[in-house]
Amino acid sequence: YVIVMVGINGVGKSTSLAKIAYYLKSRGCSPLLAACDTFRSGAVEQLAVHAKCLDVPLFQMGYAKDPASVASAAIAHAKEKGNDVVLVDTAGRMQNNKPLMNALAKLVEENDPDLVCFVGEALVGNDGIDQLKMFDSALSTRSGASSGKTRRVDGIVLTKYDTVSDKVGAALTMTHITGAPILFVGVGQKYNHLTRLSVAGVIKSLF
Repeated sequence: YVIVMVGINGVGKSTSLAKIAYYLKSRGCSPLLAACDTFRSGAVEQLAVHAKCLDVPLFQMGYAKDPASVASAAIAHAKEKGNDVVLVDTAGRMQNNKPLMNALAKLVEENDPDLVCFVGEALVGNDGIDQLKMFDSALSTRSGASSGKTRRVDGIVLTKYDTVSDKVGAALTMTHITGAPILFVGVGQKYNHLTRLSVAGVIKSLF
């Protein structure tokens, strides 16, 4: 099962990926982390620290490599070693950076992951909605043009959810415009600070 994490710079993609790895491992899965951010200096080392803390394997090929190729090699490695989940870390990119967005869309197109997960900050409001729209559009445009099979963002992780009080409008809008569910919300810095969104809590805060 392959999960690709996407989002802009600095929203907590790598940390969220590590939290999901912890969540899966604690439920009997055998995750492998794939370091496909070959662009940002220090990204591979950051993921290596998470892998060591979690005692899970890391697949990496260093920097200045084609992220799509690294992801493909990681998936093949996981099959060989018996890891049942591959968590793919990608380069943070601004949603209007076309070369990097194209590289991300290429990774998704060539590796056909089971889940593309958008990571955004809960506290940015409409900016987060705009980011999600751009990522969703980049994926669907490339996939539709090349194969006729449109690929979209499949799920959403909201970080820093513990800092937004009862403001849930952006979260609802993100789900509405994409049809993608909010899979998890980050509620702290530790690996176990990841929880499912309480629908009852959201409804209560609206009324």
